[in-house]
Amino acid sequence: MLNNATDCEEGDGGPNSQGDGNPKESSPFINSSDVEKSQQYDGKNMALFEEEMDTSPMVSSLLSSLANYSNLPQGSKEHEEAENNEEARKKPAPRMGTLMGVYLPCLQNIFGVILFLRMTWLVGIGGVLGTFIIVFMCCSTTMLTAISMSAIATNGVVPAGGSYYMISRSLGPEFGGAVGICFYLGTTFAGAMYILGCIEILLIYIAPHAAIFRLEGLEGPEAEAALLNNMRVYGTCVLTFMAIVVFVGVKYVNKLALVFLACVILSILAVYAGVIKTAFEPPDFPICILGNRTLVWKGFDVCAKMIEQENGTVTTKLWKLFCDSEFLNATCDEYFANNNVSEVQGIPGITSGILAENLFGNYYQKGVAIEKRGIPSVMDPDAPLSSLNRYVLADITSYFTLLVGIYFPSVTGIMAGSNRSGDLRDAQKSIPIGTIMAITTTSLIFLYGTHTHALFPRFGEAVNGNLVIGTLAWPSPWVIVIGSFFSTCGAGLQSLTGAPRLLQAIARDGIVPFLRVFGHGKANGEPTWALLLTACICESGILIASLDSVAPILSMFFLMCYMFVNLACAVQTLLRTPNWRPRFKFYHWALSFLGMSLCLSLMFICSWYYAIVAMVIASCIYKYIEFRGAEKEWGDGIRGLSLSAARFALMRLEEGPPHTKNWRPQLLVLVSVDAEQNVEQPRMLSLTCQLKAGKGLTIVGTALEGTFLDNHPQAQRAEQSLRKMMETEKVKGFCQVVISSNLRDATSHLIQAGGLGGLQHNTVLVSWPRNWKQAEDHQTWRNFIELVRETTAAHLALLVPKNITAFPSNGERFTEGSIDVWWIVHDGGMLMLLPFLLRQHKVWRKCKMRIFTVAQMDDNSIQMKKDLTTFLYHLRIDAEVEVVEMHDSDISAYTYEKTLVMEQRSQILKQINLTKNEREREVQLIHENATPTPTSPQSPAESAETPGDKVHMTWTDKFDGDQAKAPSAPSPEGIKDIFNMKPNQSNVRRMHTALKLNGVIAKKSQEAKLVLLNMPGPPKNRTGDENYMEFLEVLTEGLNRVLLVRGGGREVITIYS
Repeated sequence: MLNNATDCEEGDGGPNSQGDGNPKESSPFINSSDVEKSQQYDGKNMALFEEEMDTSPMVSSLLSSLANYSNLPQGSKEHEEAENNEEARKKPAPRMGTLMGVYLPCLQNIFGVILFLRMTWLVGIGGVLGTFIIVFMCCSTTMLTAISMSAIATNGVVPAGGSYYMISRSLGPEFGGAVGICFYLGTTFAGAMYILGCIEILLIYIAPHAAIFRLEGLEGPEAEAALLNNMRVYGTCVLTFMAIVVFVGVKYVNKLALVFLACVILSILAVYAGVIKTAFEPPDFPICILGNRTLVWKGFDVCAKMIEQENGTVTTKLWKLFCDSEFLNATCDEYFANNNVSEVQGIPGITSGILAENLFGNYYQKGVAIEKRGIPSVMDPDAPLSSLNRYVLADITSYFTLLVGIYFPSVTGIMAGSNRSGDLRDAQKSIPIGTIMAITTTSLIFLYGTHTHALFPRFGEAVNGNLVIGTLAWPSPWVIVIGSFFSTCGAGLQSLTGAPRLLQAIARDGIVPFLRVFGHGKANGEPTWALLLTACICESGILIASLDSVAPILSMFFLMCYMFVNLACAVQTLLRTPNWRPRFKFYHWALSFLGMSLCLSLMFICSWYYAIVAMVIASCIYKYIEFRGAEKEWGDGIRGLSLSAARFALMRLEEGPPHTKNWRPQLLVLVSVDAEQNVEQPRMLSLTCQLKAGKGLTIVGTALEGTFLDNHPQAQRAEQSLRKMMETEKVKGFCQVVISSNLRDATSHLIQAGGLGGLQHNTVLVSWPRNWKQAEDHQTWRNFIELVRETTAAHLALLVPKNITAFPSNGERFTEGSIDVWWIVHDGGMLMLLPFLLRQHKVWRKCKMRIFTVAQMDDNSIQMKKDLTTFLYHLRIDAEVEVVEMHDSDISAYTYEKTLVMEQRSQILKQINLTKNEREREVQLIHENATPTPTSPQSPAESAETPGDKVHMTWTDKFDGDQAKAPSAPSPEGIKDIFNMKPNQSNVRRMHTALKLNGVIAKKSQEAKLVLLNMPGPPKNRTGDENYMEFLEVLTEGLNRVLLVRGGGREVITIYS
C-alpha cells in the first residue's frame, strides 16, 4: 500500500516536482535543483519524507555531495598547465604531503637574507646573550602563532587567501580586510627586502666592479650615497625582471623553488661543516688592529709598521696610510705613532674563549671606531679622531630595539604551508605538523647560530670585505655567497607570486570597494592588475634602498597579522561556539593571549613610531570597511563576541530598574503601513531621530491584521519598508512586525513583548488618530484610548504628537522660535527632559525653551515663579519661566452647549444603530434642533465660530450585536428624550477646563514651534471614551504642533549629580 501510494503521488507531482515552488540553490547542502540528484530521492522507503526532499536531501546524497565538494580555486600552477594542455583541466593536481607541502616551503621562507647578511652583525653588536634573547622572543612568538594558526586551519577548509581567509572568517570582514591588507603590504615589502639583499650580495661580494656609481675614492656619506644609488638602479632592474617572470609564467617560479631551497640547505650545511672543522683546524684569517681599533684591510698587504729587509728596516704600505712620507722621520698620525700594530685571528676557533669575549653586546653611535676589548691602547681623550677611513666604523647607530626590528623578518614565513592548504593531501594533518616542525628546526638553528656566529669577527670590512659568514664555510666561501644570492632571488620571486594572489583574494571578497579592480586578471585567473600594484609598492621599498630601514617596516605588518591570528584563536576558544571544533587539540586560549601580547610588545620594541603608523593604517582600513564595505555574514567570532557581550549586559540590566540619573527614553514607535506595506507617517521617524540625543533603545513596530501563515510575505515587506525608512531617517534601532487577528491585539502584543530582558521600552510614541471624527470605523479612536490605558497600566510614558505632518524633517532648521512647555501636573519630569533632548538635535538647537505653569486663585504666583526658576537652575536647564493665573469664572453657555452636543452624540451611538442614509438624516436633525448660544467672554479664541460650526459627529457602522441583524429604526420618543436631556456636571467641568486652557495656550504659544503639555488620563468608566477624545481635541484646538506627554509614574530627572 505504501508503494502504491508513493507511485500515485509521483504520478501527480512527477519526480522533478518543485514542491512548494521555492527557488533552489546550487549547493551540496540544501535546495539542490539537479535533476539527476533529485531522482535519488524517489526511493520507496522514504515516502514519509518525500514532501521535504526538495529542501532536505537524503543523508546519503548529502554525504556524497560533501565528499566531492570543493570551494578551492584552481592554483596558479594548474592554470599554467591548463594553458598548454587541455587535459590538465580534467586531471586532478597531485596532492602533497607534510614534507613537500608544508615543511620545506616554510624552511625556504624562514631562512633568508637576514640569516646570511645580518646574523653575524647582530651577534657582534648585541652579543651572544642579547642576540639569544632576541632570537628566543621572536621564535617564541612564531611558535605560539603557529599553534593558534594550526587550530584555526584545522577547523575547516582554508581556501585561497591563507591567513587573510582565516582572520576574516574568524574575526569578521573589518578585521580580516584590515589585517589582510597589512599582511599584503608586509609580503610586498618582504619582496623589496629580498631584492635589496640580492643586490647587496651582488655588488659587494660577487661583482663589485659592476657598480654604476663608482665607490673608488669615495668615503663616508658620499660612498654610502653611491652604494644606495646602485641599490636603487639594480633593484629596479631586478624587480622589473622578476615581475615579468611572474607575469609570463608562475610555473617557472614553481620549478625553480626546489633549486632555491637546495641552495639554502647547502649553504647552512656548509656553515656548520666549517664550524666543525674549526675545532680541529682553525683557519688562518688574520685581522689587523692598531692599538685596540680594527683597521680596514684595504691598501696594505702586511699588518706591520715596518719590516726587516736585507738592506735594513723599511716602512710598509700601512705606514704610508698614516704618515706623510715613507721615511722613518715622517710626520705620522698621533694615534698611529703612540700605538702598536697587532694581528689577531678572525676565526680563532671554538676553544679559544671567543664565546666569553662576545657574550655581552657593544652598542655604538654611527661613525665611532670599533674597538677590541682586552688590548691596551694609548689615546689622548681630547684629540680629534683622524684618518677615519682607515678604521672599521659603525655604519649605523645601534640599540637593542633596532636589532629586534632588523632580526624579526628572518623568522617570518610560517604561513607558507597554510597558504597551500588546497594542494595538500590532508591539510588538517599536514599544516600543524609541518609548520611546527619547521619552526622548531629553524629556531634550533637560530639559537645555536647565536653561538656559532660569535666565532666570527664583528665586521666584514676587517676581513678584506668578504662575506663574514662565508669565511667559515667549507669547502669554499663561494658556497655561501652563491647560495645566499639564489636564496634571496627565490624568496623575492615567492613574495611577488604570493602577494598579488593575496590582494586578489581580498578584492574578490568585495569588502574593500576601491580594490575590486584588482580582483580581475588574465583569462586563466592570474592577478595581472594586482601584480602591477605589488610591483609599484615594492618599488617604493627599493627606493628606500637600505635593508636595515626596510626590515622594521615589514616587521610591523607581519607582527600585526600574527597578533590577530592569536586573537582569532583566543576569541573562538573563549566563546566556545559550536562550530569551533579544530582537529589540532594542543592549543589553549592562554597561549594565544601570550602570543598576542608578545606580538604587540615586539611591535613597540622594534619601532614605536612604525607601530603607531601600522596601527593607524589598519584602523583606517577597518573604519573604511565598516562604513563603505560590503555587508558580509561569515559567522565570525566578533559577532559571537558581540552576542556574548550583549547577553552579559542584559543579564546585568535584569538586576533592577535604572537609576533616575541613567533614565533615558527607550522608545517603542508605533507606525501604520498602507496596503502596499509602506510607512504612512515618515515624520514619526524624523521625530524619533530628533529625540534620540538621549541614545538608548529604539524599536519601530507596526501591526498587521490577519494570520501569520497567510500574511507572512506582507510582514516581510513591511519589515523591509521599516528598515529602509529607518535608514533614510537615520534612526538606529530595531524593527518589529506583529500579525494578529485584529489591530488592537497586535498593538497590545507589541507593547507587552517588545524588548528583551532589562532592555525594554519605557516610552511609547504613537501618532494622534487624525480623522477620528470622520472615520467609518469607530475602532480607530477606541484602539487609541485602549492604548493609553495599557501604557498607564504598564507604567510606560506616552508621547502623542498631534498634526504629525506639520513636524519638521531632519533636514529642516529652525533659526528662531521657542519650545513651549505647559506644566499642568507633575509627571516625573518628562516635560522638562524632552525639550532638552530635542534641543540637542540640529533641527531644534536654536529654539529657546519656555516653561509655563498654571496658578489657581489660592496660589502665590510670584513665589511659584521663584521656586520654578530655582528648580530649573538645579536641573541645569536654561529656560524662561512664566506663571499663568487662571481665575475662577462662571461656566459659559457655550460650554454647556458644547458639552450637551457631545453627550447627545454619545447617547445616540449607544441607543440606536443607523444605516448610512439614516445616519445622515439624524445628523441634520440634530443640527436643526440645536439652539446656538453666543460664545462666552472667557473664550475669545472661539468667538469667530458658532457652536453649530463646532459640532462634529462620530458615528459607527459596526453594531454592538450581530452584524447580520437588521438595524432598528429609532423611535420619535427616544429622540425626543435625547434632546430634552441635561449635560452631566462632571463633563461640563471638564469641558470648561479644556476650553479655558486652550484659550490661554493659544494666546501665549500661538507662535511657538512646538507645544508640550500634559495629557489627561482616560476616564475609568469606559462609557465616556468618546467624550475623552473630544476633551483632548478641544484642549489642543488651534495649535500647529502639539506633543501630548503622559508620564510613566516614576521620576526621570533629578537635581542631584
